[in-house]
Amino acid sequence: MLSPADLVTLPFDDWVNAFVRGWLVPNFRPTFRAAQVPITAVLNNLDAFFRWVPMLVMTAAFAGVAWRTAGRGAALFTVLGFAFIDMIGLWGHTMTTLAMVVTSVLFCAVIGVPVGILSAGSDRMWKVVRPILDVMQTIPSFVYLVPIVMLFGVGMAPGIIATIIFALPPIVRLTNLGIRNVRADLIEAAEAFGSTRWQMLWDVQLPLAMRTIMAGMNQTLMLALSMVVIAALIGAGGLGLVVNTGLGRLDVGGATAGGVGIVILAIVLDRITQGLTESRAPSLRQVLSNLIRLRGQAPAAEPGKAG
Repeated sequence: MLSPADLVTLPFDDWVNAFVRGWLVPNFRPTFRAAQVPITAVLNNLDAFFRWVPMLVMTAAFAGVAWRTAGRGAALFTVLGFAFIDMIGLWGHTMTTLAMVVTSVLFCAVIGVPVGILSAGSDRMWKVVRPILDVMQTIPSFVYLVPIVMLFGVGMAPGIIATIIFALPPIVRLTNLGIRNVRADLIEAAEAFGSTRWQMLWDVQLPLAMRTIMAGMNQTLMLALSMVVIAALIGAGGLGLVVNTGLGRLDVGGATAGGVGIVILAIVLDRITQGLTESRAPSLRQVLSNLIRLRGQAPAAEPGKAG
């Protein structure tokens, strides 16, 4: 029985190679290399700062934030986990990983939240953005590395770029979802009170969508942590380098130590971001007070035109 492959064979891999190697890399590699300059600057400064801060001060800072946002148990886990990481000699690698994750999440938020807001306000744009996000989420993470290396080279910054691409979709999707799910009656009330599009977004939609947006930020954070391990294959450092070095040398202990360090850092960051979601998300009462304030700012009717 004939199959389509018996009739036509498509050289898809040759097409991709011709596109990337024959057109994209020769024409746009300098542009892509220039685009990584701000990422490199943020990453290097964060890495230098986190490594400069003493271990006890950094632990106390994270424990204080965890106590305030997630409770006493999270603070205790932070202290014990960071002490364990320091005692197994991986504190410097952990701070590099933290700098990579913070840099990735920062750029994901700068890109993803505006794209999500614009997608929520335009069905046409969402129809364009949605399949792009589908592709970004379904392509295996290792596939990102080949074009990233060809366009950006190897090192920490290309690893961050691969992490940004991999971790970006959740924050875009959940920002769009959160704004679209804002109650219609509150939108109508804001319009009736004469609010502008910006006032409605800032005082009504974003506060009510904040819990969903922060959930997207949490998922982006977790994906970034998983991707920085894979990014060590193209020269990124941190705990991912420890894991990959252990795998390459069949050093079970070293790979396990790096993996445990990633798990501890992931749990601490996850609990803090979840706690921030619960503590910073505005209540419906606060949104209603914003509506009342907007009503007070609306221009009053002239006396002669009343009634």
